[in-house]
Amino acid sequence: MADSTGARSESDLPIEPVYDASALAGFDPETKLGAPGRYPFTRGVYPSMYTGRPWTMRQYAGFGTAKESNQRYHQLVQAGTGGLSVAFDLPTQMGYDSDEPIAHGEVGKVGVAIDSLDDMRTLFDGLPLDKISTSMTINAPGSTLLLLYQLVAEEQGVPGDQLTGTIQNDVLKEYIARGTYIYPPRESLRLIADVFAYCHKEMPRWNTISISGYHMAEAGATPVQEIAFTLANAMEYVRAAQAAGLAVDDFAPRLSFFFVARTTLLEEVAKFRAARRIWARIMKEQFGAQNPKSMMLRFHTQTAGVQLTAQQPEVNLVRVALQGLGAVLGGTQSLHTNSFDEAIALPTEKAARLALRTQQVIAYETDVTKTVDPFAGSYVVESMTDEIEQAALALIQAVEDKGGAVAAIEQGFQKSEIERSAYRVQLEIDNGERTVVGVNKYTLDQEERYEPLRVDPTIEADQRARLEALRADRDDDAVKAALTRLQEAARGSDNVLYPMKEALAARATGGEVAHALREVWGVYQPRETF
Repeated sequence: MADSTGARSESDLPIEPVYDASALAGFDPETKLGAPGRYPFTRGVYPSMYTGRPWTMRQYAGFGTAKESNQRYHQLVQAGTGGLSVAFDLPTQMGYDSDEPIAHGEVGKVGVAIDSLDDMRTLFDGLPLDKISTSMTINAPGSTLLLLYQLVAEEQGVPGDQLTGTIQNDVLKEYIARGTYIYPPRESLRLIADVFAYCHKEMPRWNTISISGYHMAEAGATPVQEIAFTLANAMEYVRAAQAAGLAVDDFAPRLSFFFVARTTLLEEVAKFRAARRIWARIMKEQFGAQNPKSMMLRFHTQTAGVQLTAQQPEVNLVRVALQGLGAVLGGTQSLHTNSFDEAIALPTEKAARLALRTQQVIAYETDVTKTVDPFAGSYVVESMTDEIEQAALALIQAVEDKGGAVAAIEQGFQKSEIERSAYRVQLEIDNGERTVVGVNKYTLDQEERYEPLRVDPTIEADQRARLEALRADRDDDAVKAALTRLQEAARGSDNVLYPMKEALAARATGGEVAHALREVWGVYQPRETF
């Protein structure tokens, strides 16, 4: 990507052909870098990083029925995966049961359908929940899925204080980029604060939120926009928790983040380093955090799905390897590498295994894990880190000037900024300024045939039958009483997770829980941005 003045980064910042000492004039390593594992954490959140052990290798999986997904999880664990990352179908993500009319045609399509405790039992059958870490990509109904997971663990004899993992639980980015929201933003913030308080008491090792820039990046956000809007959202979550009476050092150590890794390796490394430094200073200087763990930006990374191509899909193996390498060089705590066939359909078993093997090659066959932050002091990376930091801070301030992340969302600010960036990139691809191998350059006259994994169309009927059997077998009076207690908590100030857990244990469905809260809190109606 170039213009008349020279090369430009993904964030539209200039890239010089040569960097030398003049690029770092006045650069103070003590204040800008510090030591690994020490404030401001530019060089990583832990002193030894990967020299002691590698990052957690996650594979995002979940499709069709809970039984099919469970089989895939067992395969991934046997292949060496240290953590699972669960994908849910759209009805589950939006608080609808599989037998509701709005769910028709979407059950099991982009993830696993989880309607009840029965489904969650099947999903994790035979998996040792005290030994694996589970990340669940779920937002508006994140509390519901968290409690179902805890209930299954308790049935295995595993108490909440032994469970490790993450719920994404980041609803603000849904209003910006994805759209799988349910309740209005302020009620959603209340629910998230209740999750913070619940986990502080009941599940202290659980990461209560994964504040996500990934989905904004997939929608077209630049690296600067990705970290700026993500950290602005994070500031809103911190304020909401403080407003609910929580002390910052009681919940901030369990905050985690989720970013993308693109093929532009140098800028991505710089982005991750800048994000750590910005967050450390925000937490210390603006929110008064005292615990160093409250200042650590710990994050999961997923390689860039938006950069995968359906044309010549095997080339995606190369892209994913470079993206994964950038995430590791940038200091990620866990990593999911996309399968090469995901631009076409759900990954096949072989493709998922190759994606995991990519991480294992980086971890065990390269030398990048033998030293901490190998790019420290690099003229180009330190210069890029500073430039990204300055640009991101200016954009965070623009959000703050609009009243914070929620107010800016209500004004359509973040969404319109991202849409402009996405439009610019697509124009560059269309006119050939930006090369995408196999798409607008180095193309084939005829693509090789590829047979994708297909979802069984009978899944929806099976889920409907399971729900019918569940409702016939459970104590409906107990479910209704528990849902009434949930609504009473939602109208007041009590933590809603305790009556929610009671309802789910009585085998209320996820849709019934969401509908109970809809009756109290309403649903969000977005404002048109154009």
